[in-house]
Amino acid sequence: MDLFTKAFEYETVKQAKASGTYPYFIPLDRNEGTEVVYQDRRIIMCGSNNYLGLTTHPKVREAAIEAIRKYGTSCTGSRFLNGNMTIIEELEEKLAKWVGKEAALVFSTGMQVNLGTISSIVGKHDIVILDKEDHASIVDGAFLSGGKIERFRHNDIPHLERVLQSLPEEPGKLLVVDGLFSMEGDIAKLPDIIPLCKKYNVRLMVDDAHGMGVLGGGRGTAAHFGMTDDVDLIMSTFSKSFASIGGFISGDFDVIEYIQHNARSLIFSASIPPANTATVLAALEIMQNEPERVEQLTKNAEFMLEGFSQLGFDTGHSVSPIIPIIIGDDALTFKVWRDLFENGVFVNPVIAPATAPGRQLLRTSYMATHTEPQLVKVLEVFEKVGKENGLI
Repeated sequence: MDLFTKAFEYETVKQAKASGTYPYFIPLDRNEGTEVVYQDRRIIMCGSNNYLGLTTHPKVREAAIEAIRKYGTSCTGSRFLNGNMTIIEELEEKLAKWVGKEAALVFSTGMQVNLGTISSIVGKHDIVILDKEDHASIVDGAFLSGGKIERFRHNDIPHLERVLQSLPEEPGKLLVVDGLFSMEGDIAKLPDIIPLCKKYNVRLMVDDAHGMGVLGGGRGTAAHFGMTDDVDLIMSTFSKSFASIGGFISGDFDVIEYIQHNARSLIFSASIPPANTATVLAALEIMQNEPERVEQLTKNAEFMLEGFSQLGFDTGHSVSPIIPIIIGDDALTFKVWRDLFENGVFVNPVIAPATAPGRQLLRTSYMATHTEPQLVKVLEVFEKVGKENGLI
């Protein structure tokens, strides 16, 4: 059989495009933070991870431009060899201090952080324990490690303890959870998880891709609970609140140095470009100097949660700027997405396997820079479309 037969016979996307319900890879003409331009139409962006609205901040833009002037566009090599720079190491020092750890290590993408960290720390004789709603990069890192994988029901602490009780004492163990879960906006129960990790001798890694800049005054989920010292490894990306691309892992110096010399996704990838590094440095400085941005983000999230609740939408267990609208059906999810888009609101449709069957949803997310008139308009559009589709 021809290897490409599966591709030639792949009709799902063609059918969705023909019906006008294909919601992915939308080519935007401009992205201005809270609004985007598509085919000369302005649309309110409620599907971005730009939580603090820093992608359009003048200081962030100027930092990226100045870095290109000074350093050029790329290092054209791995950090392991010729691609390391003092600006990257400066960023690592400041990130470690920001999250309250001894050291940090910067990778070129967030995906690479989880692939490299988990696969270098966990060996084939070790065990990695995952929440069933963990991000795909965590799952892939676990598979890449060759270690035994155990999973527990999402945020189900009694089930987690049963899993931990069932494990042998001898192997090394790493528990990995998202801090702020990216689909439904709920938070890992660190106050319950951490005592279990200590009881069963399990190391804990928190993926704070969505929690950084959002929770704990911007320092993430561990800081939100006042438990930074109890979390062994804190990871985050730069493609959300930091308005760039890349990511980092932070923890004890010896552990970070080990990852630095064993993570294949770091060693065999080109380093993060100077412009992206400078962007993160500028964004971090703004987080430190403008805490009111995090406060405004929280206010906007509370405003939208209250608004959706009053309209009668199911927002699951969200307590954050990530607010799901639970629909529970593939076809209806795509139809409502299209109706919202045509009425000037951009959201993200999510179906299995990105969410559990029966939990198909529209993922909405909000920024500190959304204005109240924009948020009111979004609620008005949701009310109109929700009623037309029988959701409320």
